[in-house]
Amino acid sequence: MPSVALRRTVRETVAGLPREFWWLWTSTLVNRLGAFVATFMALYLTLDRGYSASYAGLVASLHGLGGVVSALAGGVMADRLGRRPTLLLAQGSTAGAVALLGFVQDPVAIAGVAFLVGMASNASRPAVQAMMADIVRPEDRVRAFSLNYWAINLGFAVSSMGAGFIAQVSYRAGFLIEAGMTAVCAVLVFAKLPESRPERTAKEGNAKDDAVSLGTVVRDGRYMAVVGLSFLVALIFQQGSVGLPVAMGEAGFSPADYGMAIAVNGVLIVVLQIPVTRVIEHRDPRSLLIVSSLLAGYGFGLTAFAGSVGVFALTVCVWTLAEIVNAPTQTGLVVRLSPVHGRGRYQGMYSLSWSAAALIAPLMSGVVIDRFGARWLWGVCAVVGTAAAFGYGLLMRRLPEERGPEERAPVAKDAVEVEAEVPEVPEAKDAVEVEVEVPEAKDAVEVEARA
Repeated sequence: MPSVALRRTVRETVAGLPREFWWLWTSTLVNRLGAFVATFMALYLTLDRGYSASYAGLVASLHGLGGVVSALAGGVMADRLGRRPTLLLAQGSTAGAVALLGFVQDPVAIAGVAFLVGMASNASRPAVQAMMADIVRPEDRVRAFSLNYWAINLGFAVSSMGAGFIAQVSYRAGFLIEAGMTAVCAVLVFAKLPESRPERTAKEGNAKDDAVSLGTVVRDGRYMAVVGLSFLVALIFQQGSVGLPVAMGEAGFSPADYGMAIAVNGVLIVVLQIPVTRVIEHRDPRSLLIVSSLLAGYGFGLTAFAGSVGVFALTVCVWTLAEIVNAPTQTGLVVRLSPVHGRGRYQGMYSLSWSAAALIAPLMSGVVIDRFGARWLWGVCAVVGTAAAFGYGLLMRRLPEERGPEERAPVAKDAVEVEAEVPEVPEAKDAVEVEVEVPEAKDAVEVEARA
C-alpha cells in the first residue's frame, strides 16, 4: 500500500541520526520559519519608509557584504571558540540586530544595521555545518545535509507566505517576530546542544592550536578549486532570484507570474529532496556534481526559449532538480576534504563562495541584461554550468575513491591514543578496532588502523 511504503521511506530516511542532529535541525527550521525580513526588506524601505530603489539596492548589497565578511570569521570562531559558543553568539547578535533594524530611521543607521544583520546571521553557517559533520557518521552525512537543506527550504517557503500577511499588519512586527524566533534558536542551542568540536589527542595537543589557519585553507589547492567551482554553480542558482524576475518583467510578465513560476522551486524541494536523496546517497559524487552542474546551466539556458508562465515553470523544474542533487553532495565533498580540527575554517571558506555569489550575481545579471539582453544571460549560465561540470570531472579524477583516514571520536582526558600501521588484510573492508595492553599506560590503549 502507498501509505505503508511512505511510512517505511520516512522511517529509513530519519533512522540512525543522533539526537543532537535533530535538535540542530529543529533550530535551523525555527530560524528559517522566522526569516521574514529578507523577504519584505525592499518593500519596507521603498513603500513604508519612502526611500528610492537605488537605496534599497545599496542596503541589500551591504547586507550581502556583511555575509561575505562573516563567512570566514564564523569559520575561525567555530574552530577556536567552539561550535556552540559561535552559534550562541551569532544567533544572539542576529536577534538583537534584527530587532534594532525595525526601529532605526536614519538612512545611514539603517544601512549600518543591515550590514550587521548580514554579518551576524551568516556567521552561524560554518558552525552549523561543522557541528553536523562532527556529530553525524560519515556514511550518513549526505542524508543529514539533505534533511537540513530540506528544513531550510520548508521554513523559507512558509516564511515567504507569512511575510506578506505580516507586512500588511505591521513591518515592525515582522522584525520583532524574526528576532524572537532567532532568540528561540539560541535557547535551543544553549539547552540541548553540547559542544561537538573534536578534542585533540595527546599527540596533536603538542601542536599549535591554530595549526590549521586560513592560510592553510588558501594553500590547499584542491579544496580551493572546489570552492571556485562552488562559486560558479552558486552564480547560476542566484539567477533564480535576481535575473529571472527582471527578465520576466522585461518580457511583459507580472510579479504574480514570476511568483507562480518560482514557487515551483520551493514546492519541488519540499516534495523531492528526501526521496531523491535516497537515490543519490551512496552514488559517486563526481557523477552527481557533473550532472547537477549541467542541469543547472542548461536549466537556466532553456529560459531563453520560454514564452509562457508554464514554460518558465518547466525550466525552474530542471534547475531545481540540479539544486536538490548539488546541495547535499557538495557539502559532503567539503567535509570529506576538510581536516577534523579545521572544519570551521574550511566550512567558512565554502560559505564565502555562496556569499560572494550572492553579492556578485545581481551585478552580473544587471550588466548582461542591460547591455546584451536576457537571452545572453541564459547563454552565459549554460556556459558557466558546462565549465563547472568540466572542472568537477577533472578535479574528482584525482580524488581517492575511498574515504580518507578514519575520524576518531573525542577521547577522554585520561585516555592515550596511539596510531599504528598494520599490514593490509584483503578480506577486511572496514576499520579494525584493536584493544591492547601497554605496560607504560595505566589504561587500555585504543589502536585504530585501516585494514
